[in-house]
Amino acid sequence: MRKLKLQVQMTVDGFIAGPEGQLDWMSADSEERNKFVNELTDSCDTILMGRGMAIGFIQYWESVGPDDRALYDFAQKMVSLPKFVFSRTLNHIDGKNVRVENGDLASAVNALKAMPGKDMIVYGGATFDAALLEHGLIDELNLFVNPVAIGSGMRMFTARTPLQLAASRAFEGGVVVNTYRQRAA
Repeated sequence: MRKLKLQVQMTVDGFIAGPEGQLDWMSADSEERNKFVNELTDSCDTILMGRGMAIGFIQYWESVGPDDRALYDFAQKMVSLPKFVFSRTLNHIDGKNVRVENGDLASAVNALKAMPGKDMIVYGGATFDAALLEHGLIDELNLFVNPVAIGSGMRMFTARTPLQLAASRAFEGGVVVNTYRQRAA
């Protein structure tokens, strides 16, 4: 069975976005961190995300042209990978390799996990990530903890969530990636 891996940026005080969705607190990428992200992405063949994040995500990656050598190869991965967008309100989202899923979250994700292939990655959104966590659907959490506290904002952890540390890695610029697995309460 395929694993569902979460990749998310967060602050040291546990927010994944500011109160209005601001992401201006994120640390600049480093070559070593980009390599780690590429390796994580290469272990997956499907992207899952919520509607709130999907439109901007899809438009951004599809707009990266070949003149932007630093991002173009990674953008092509993002465009070519199948993307399942979970929504209660939309039936269609424009973009390449995009499918909108309106059914029961747990049933749909478990059906995707049972399909053959590589693991799947979640780029979420706070509400979507929280719903996946609530249903115990995320097998691996890759929390990119940025060296900043913002005091308020959007959280994905809405209840006690016992985790087991699998790995931790510090990168230039102060970002630490903690990889966790969920464990029984």
